[in-house]
Amino acid sequence: MRSRADLRAFVDLPLRLHPTNRYVPLLSSVIAAHRRFAELFLVRDERGVVVGRTSVHRSAAFDAKVGPRQLFGHTEFVDDDAVFAAILATVEARADGRPLFGPVALLPNQTGGVITSGSAERGFADSAWNPAYYPATYERHGFRRRFEADTWLVDLRGRASAAGSTTAGADRDHGFSFDDTRIASERLVIRHGSRRHFREQLPILRRLLNASFAQLGYYTEISAEQLAEQTDGLAYLLDEGLLLWLEKAGRPIAFVVTVPDISEFLMAVGGRLGPLNQLRLLVTRARYRRDAVLIVKGTVPEEQGKGYLTLLSRQLHRNLAAGGYRTLRSTFVERENAASAAQYRRAGGRPLHGYTFYEKAPA
Repeated sequence: MRSRADLRAFVDLPLRLHPTNRYVPLLSSVIAAHRRFAELFLVRDERGVVVGRTSVHRSAAFDAKVGPRQLFGHTEFVDDDAVFAAILATVEARADGRPLFGPVALLPNQTGGVITSGSAERGFADSAWNPAYYPATYERHGFRRRFEADTWLVDLRGRASAAGSTTAGADRDHGFSFDDTRIASERLVIRHGSRRHFREQLPILRRLLNASFAQLGYYTEISAEQLAEQTDGLAYLLDEGLLLWLEKAGRPIAFVVTVPDISEFLMAVGGRLGPLNQLRLLVTRARYRRDAVLIVKGTVPEEQGKGYLTLLSRQLHRNLAAGGYRTLRSTFVERENAASAAQYRRAGGRPLHGYTFYEKAPA
């Protein structure tokens, strides 16, 4: 890409390719910011029409985690093997013998991936959506799946009484009983987000996030700068009762970050969230308090398996019910992470999209 017109074409391609009621575009401002770290490319046909795009970058942190990899992201293409072959050739030309990994923008714990099932269901913010031909195209060109996962959907309607019930005094998590008497005996306190103090709360969330996810194969530590970029603009949309963390004797040990789902707004504006659209969203934000997206949740390693995330999930569902939310969608959960998936099943949830990243051996 060499010009602003090229950047516009890069942003516009998936908006032309995909149904506007299923595909949720990444913010155009985020794509523009990624130019600082990645090379962005367009594929044009013989008439000059853009028919594919990709980006190419590397990450020292990801290399340290999984070994040297050539990363690629923002990858969209028409259903044509020649177009995908051109994308693949561009990535491989910069790989210097490294295996290819992606699509990621810029890392798996930021955004990326390919959905392998469920393309009839709409996407949502912070998650991928693509047509059904994408997985077959990747695999026909020699890619194999890595870190297979699912996104989840929980229908909250009709479950409000169950979510808010405290008559039993305990929740069960794979046979582990969480009794409410532990809240006082273990000096547990549930904290919630604050629009006014959101920036001051980010360091707490960052420490919890990095500690909780360090053991996952794809996760690389998120910096303060990266977290600030990813949460830019979140404060004014925040539903304070959906961002929760748990403190034990004054020490944060578990957390869950859930936000109102603004996917339909992003679809309508094509991912362009400039000042005018931000104002429109702020004025109409009450419309987007029907559905929610669980972005991330976790427990620090030394406190895992003790029911603390169950406690937070129980409180989250109470708050969702009180706020009148209809559905809860979750970003991808690895299939090896049975405990996390079990929480959605207990709430009556179901897998929404199959999800994967792709890797290819050196050419």
